[in-house]
Amino acid sequence: MKTAYLLAALLLLVATSVEAGSGPMQLAVKEGTIQEPQPATPSPETVPPAPLIRKKIRHPEAQSPAPPAAQAPEPPASKSPAPPAARASAPSATERLIAAYKNQKPADWGERVAGVKTQLDTAEQVIALTFDACGGPRGSRHDAALIEYLRAEKIPATLFLSGSWIDANPAVFKKLAADPLFEIENHGLAHKPCSVNGNKAYGIKGTASVGELIDEIERNGRKIEAVTGGKPKFYRPGTAYCDEVAVKVAGELGYEVVNYTILGDAGATRPKEKIREAMLKAGPGAIVILHMNQPRSQTAAGLKEAIPLLRQKGYRFVKLSEFPLR
Repeated sequence: MKTAYLLAALLLLVATSVEAGSGPMQLAVKEGTIQEPQPATPSPETVPPAPLIRKKIRHPEAQSPAPPAAQAPEPPASKSPAPPAARASAPSATERLIAAYKNQKPADWGERVAGVKTQLDTAEQVIALTFDACGGPRGSRHDAALIEYLRAEKIPATLFLSGSWIDANPAVFKKLAADPLFEIENHGLAHKPCSVNGNKAYGIKGTASVGELIDEIERNGRKIEAVTGGKPKFYRPGTAYCDEVAVKVAGELGYEVVNYTILGDAGATRPKEKIREAMLKAGPGAIVILHMNQPRSQTAAGLKEAIPLLRQKGYRFVKLSEFPLR
């Protein structure tokens, strides 16, 4: 009975399961099937860290290097031109003058050779008084009485000063140069005759070559210009002697070579009567040569006698630069 009762209960249970949608196989799964155990969920403490992946972070301004562009092959380096051969420097003005005149032989020697100016080119009743200051051991003094007379009478004059006289009288030279009554002109550095081959005058040897002549003129010209601010225009050689080639050279340097119409005091050697007599022979445009470096001479005395008489004849006195020369 008991067995039958159990069997009936079992059948009833199966029937109920069928009605509920559960099959016997499902029941077996639920009640009798052995399943593989699922791994337990690990606790947070035991979870292994995820693998660290490192990435490169670029600065915003950083640029990835561009792949090298295809470059055209560089042309072969051109050879630098060889430096030009050293050229000779251009000759100076002095060198050109020397080359031009060194082989020219002078034919004349004196105070009135070709190219020398001896007269103002005018018919007016004017006379140019010119005074030399020669320099040297016996010619470096200063005739103060003569200069003061010219100033007192307001007589303009042209003063030919040598370099040696300037060196011996620097203060007087500066005063003369600053006086508008006078113009300062070139009498040579060492008061040498104007020569290209060493000719002598009054026992004084002239410049021996073109180069020495240029030096005699130009060095004194620069000495004068340094004080007056202007290059002299006129040149009178030491002793007034020159040759025609030397006169051309002086002209190339920008000078007119000037001597005289009237020999006034003959190197400051004449007595006052002879000086007066010579000056009274002057005509329109005459150039008179006198000296201002011999205070013991009678030049000032003779001048003082002649000037009033010439003024009575209607003459006035001028500087060389006021008229063209011939």
